Amino acid sequence: MLSIKQIAARVDNLRYRASDRDARQQDVLAVRKGDIASVYPDFFPEGVDANVVANFIDIVARDLSEVMAPLPAVNCSAANQSSDRARAFADKRTRIAANYFSHSDLQVQMYSGADMYITFGFVPFLVELDEEAGLPRIRIENPVGAYPEFDRYGRCVAFAKRYYMSIGELVASFPEYEIELLGKDGYEQDLTAQLEVIRYYDSDQSVVFVPTRNNLLLSQAINPLGKMMVVVARRPTIDGEMRGQFDDVLGIQLLRNRFALLAMEAAEKSVQAPIVVPQDVNELQMGPDAIIRTATPGAVRRVDLNIPSGAFTEQQLLQQELRTGTRYPEGRTGNIDASIITGQGVQALMGGFDTQVKSAQAIFAASLRDVISLCFEVDERYFDINKTIRGVDAGSPYSIDYTPSKDIKSDYSADVRYGMLAGLNPAQGLIFMLQALGGKLISKDLAQRELPFGVNVTQEQEKIEVEDLRQALITSLQQYTQTIPQMVATGADPSDVIRKVAGVIKARQKGTALEDAVEDIFAPQELPPASAPMVEQPSPAPAALAGGATGAPPSLQTLLSNLSLSGNANASARTTTRR
Repeated sequence: MLSIKQIAARVDNLRYRASDRDARQQDVLAVRKGDIASVYPDFFPEGVDANVVANFIDIVARDLSEVMAPLPAVNCSAANQSSDRARAFADKRTRIAANYFSHSDLQVQMYSGADMYITFGFVPFLVELDEEAGLPRIRIENPVGAYPEFDRYGRCVAFAKRYYMSIGELVASFPEYEIELLGKDGYEQDLTAQLEVIRYYDSDQSVVFVPTRNNLLLSQAINPLGKMMVVVARRPTIDGEMRGQFDDVLGIQLLRNRFALLAMEAAEKSVQAPIVVPQDVNELQMGPDAIIRTATPGAVRRVDLNIPSGAFTEQQLLQQELRTGTRYPEGRTGNIDASIITGQGVQALMGGFDTQVKSAQAIFAASLRDVISLCFEVDERYFDINKTIRGVDAGSPYSIDYTPSKDIKSDYSADVRYGMLAGLNPAQGLIFMLQALGGKLISKDLAQRELPFGVNVTQEQEKIEVEDLRQALITSLQQYTQTIPQMVATGADPSDVIRKVAGVIKARQKGTALEDAVEDIFAPQELPPASAPMVEQPSPAPAALAGGATGAPPSLQTLLSNLSLSGNANASARTTTRR
């Protein structure tokens, strides 16, 4: 376990190696906030300190993050799919994992997390212990001022985060260190002055200290798992340096602002250009209804300010370069040329955007898989008590009780995936799914489970089947009413048909379900019970004549066919003898 002195030295080394990244992050952050003049002060005239054109970088970041933010589906697979007990065990772990997301409000955090991933190139996920709820909690950390360190396998082995707090806030939060934080000046100093606070994580411990107060240790806790509880999702890179998507296009946004300022200046000078008058004008009046006396009135004019047409062309080129650099197609803003409004053309326009979403979601899925594994382990080792969780699984509410040691059993694995529609917009995803269904490549059950919104597949399939059967009943009733003209033509009485159809209509008007109304109206009429018939006494059989043949006795089916509706015997057996 490192000492506080060793930790401070390690953090200083991490900050030194990330100094260039810190500078890039501050520049991008300033541009996102609209303060581009602070990044390039020499390019803006005095008094202009904000964007004069649309903040295209902020627009792209927000749109991309909103598409990437939805959470993936979590599925804990059973080791033995043929065992009902194994499947039930896996289903319960799936709901436990989903509860971690719900308890942490991870869906809401992901909108900011996806934005930071795009803007700064990485986003850290922290697993913390929520003692009050008795559950692990997932928190997304801001990557600005964050310094992760990775081993050769890309796993995070150390993580430091820089915060700034006022002296007054620190004293209120850590009153036991009041003297050390205030120093010799005490309360007579500016308590709003900011102090740098470092929070450091590794596999052994988590510490909070103040470097400017001689590495004052404010808090220290032993790592409960003996492993890193920080997972970092990183954008792909070719040199190992974590870069955001907009690091290389800030200059283009600056030039768009610069051209807009020059265009405004040119328009202002055109309106306020000097006035040229002929030599015979001795007095020049200004203002509305002014009178200028001259023999050549056509010579009175303002000086023409010729603006090269190439300047406006350059503005369009800069806009196109900015779209190319940010990989943001025109189709996202609705600017599609009518000549390419075909399925193939739109797909080509949106291809770059969709691949960004798909690659980012693949990285998020891998990171969240490790996060869920950490949550399982924390829950089993430190919160091993009986708990009740409630939630909604595919549109159906549920409530289950679980004990981590019994229902997790050291199985920390989970499958995290965004489904087969990842990276596709809703229209493309629906077309792809319908084509796969038409080609019988997938089942309807799988298609329903892969929809971009949660549904209870079992209940939804039951509703679809009920709707189909009700429609079949309606079709049958319509065909039944079509027999009325034929009955009238043949002289038959159609009143029974009319009465039954009218009965169904009246039942529906009263709110009776269609199937119940049809069942009641078309129920078979009960026949009145038959009176007990007199049983014929069988006559004594005559003796067989000598040499005569005796006929075969009646079969059992013949006897049973003459039974009455009430089950009483109404049959007689007769034996004949042929001579």
